[in-house]
Amino acid sequence: MSDIVGELARVAGAFDQPTLALLYKGHARVVIAIFRSVFSRDSRTIPAARLHAQVDAYLDELRSAGVMDLPAGSSRDLCLRWMRGQWLVRSVEDDGTEVYTLTSHAQDALNLVTSLTRERASLSEHRIATIVNAVRRFNTEVNPDRATRVEILNSEIARLARERDRLLDGGELPRASADYMLEGYGELLQLVAALPSDFARVEEAFATLRSQILSSFRAEDRHAGDVIDDYLRRTDSLMTATAEGRAFEGAFTLLRDDELLLQLREDLAALLAHPMAEEILNDADRRDLRGTVGLIRRGIDGVLGQRNRVTATLREYIQTHNTVRDRELDSTLRQLDAELAQWMTVAGPRSSVPLPLLPARVDVNHLRERFHNPDDESAPPPLRDMATERPDDLSLADLLAQGGPSLTPLRVAIDQALASDEPLTSLGRLFDMLDAPLRRPVEIFGLLHLATNMDSLVRDGERRETYRTIRPDGSGRELAVPVIVPGRDAPDKAVEGRLGGPDMPAGSEQR
Repeated sequence: MSDIVGELARVAGAFDQPTLALLYKGHARVVIAIFRSVFSRDSRTIPAARLHAQVDAYLDELRSAGVMDLPAGSSRDLCLRWMRGQWLVRSVEDDGTEVYTLTSHAQDALNLVTSLTRERASLSEHRIATIVNAVRRFNTEVNPDRATRVEILNSEIARLARERDRLLDGGELPRASADYMLEGYGELLQLVAALPSDFARVEEAFATLRSQILSSFRAEDRHAGDVIDDYLRRTDSLMTATAEGRAFEGAFTLLRDDELLLQLREDLAALLAHPMAEEILNDADRRDLRGTVGLIRRGIDGVLGQRNRVTATLREYIQTHNTVRDRELDSTLRQLDAELAQWMTVAGPRSSVPLPLLPARVDVNHLRERFHNPDDESAPPPLRDMATERPDDLSLADLLAQGGPSLTPLRVAIDQALASDEPLTSLGRLFDMLDAPLRRPVEIFGLLHLATNMDSLVRDGERRETYRTIRPDGSGRELAVPVIVPGRDAPDKAVEGRLGGPDMPAGSEQR
């Protein structure tokens, strides 16, 4: 069976593209003529008010000339119609001015019409030579056989060397024919004319990426970090995954190479100064070739500007996003924004939505019971003057009696007890033999702290013993503390338990 069904589907898909839709619409001739008259390589963007005025003026002029088949509607309605057809894009400049720009589909249609209006031969020596040279250069760059590549380069070097020697020896300089020059200039103009649409495709890809990022932020179905990672990944692949992106990368490489850029300018200047160029090229063609480098610069600036808008969208979202704001209100506002953006795509220039000036009355079942108290923000009362109410002087001994454990005297007492001839039965027996200033309840913490960090003292199972403490005021208190005995092979030296009172050590029990 033939593939006629598949071919029909592919052709139908091509006809559904905005480019062919523009060429086959009812008033295609008038629309393309207006686009060619308004937009040029030097005027890529037109202010909205100026375009509306120009469209009205062109339509009036065509009516005066007797043209009957003209599109109906005002200039603003026509521009909105062309925007829905994806032939125009309206954007806002940094200074707030609304401008129109041709899409890549419209530029492709204009390039096709321009190529059909330019005379060229269907088959010529230049066309065959261009194909042969392109195939030869392509084979040289991609041939996987090393020997074949070397052979091709050697033959090319030998050919160029022979031609150079022939010219140096006074050989005849071959003269290109008029048809060869015409074909060469025509192909060069076609290549240059295709650059704006290539740049426009990259700009539109970034614009689509920006709208998708905004939709992801509005939906909030993905984390902001995932959206940013997706943007970075797609930005990297955008320059290499499409032909337009690769063309942009090549142009960017050209502008970074000063020698290659200088060579391009010199070659263009030499071609424009050729004796036959005056007869073949008109003023518009010469202007197009002379402004090739400027065209590349403007295209790159446009792509970088569109990419900066995407980056600014991400930066603005990250800086202004507040994670603690009311989720319900935020979701409602985002839904209204999305609905408004969808409504703008189908609404006319005078469409309106009735909205009340004031919101409806809200029934509140509960009001705040606690209101602002000025005393909460008043300054604290002034401090009392203690010069006349000074407390009794405290001695150093009184201050030390109220402080923490005396680690140094306790460490000395433990070392002396371990080094003495009399065996140390337990840490509690050592505590009972200490002086009264070292038998405060807080000193038990010091003893247990020192014992925990000494390999020579270990806990004796779950047994407890009584520590008889003496407070600084002379009162006493008995505390039950785990038994700590001398030893080296105990499995657990940690002191476990919790306080049994305000001045009771860990694991102790009051008696």
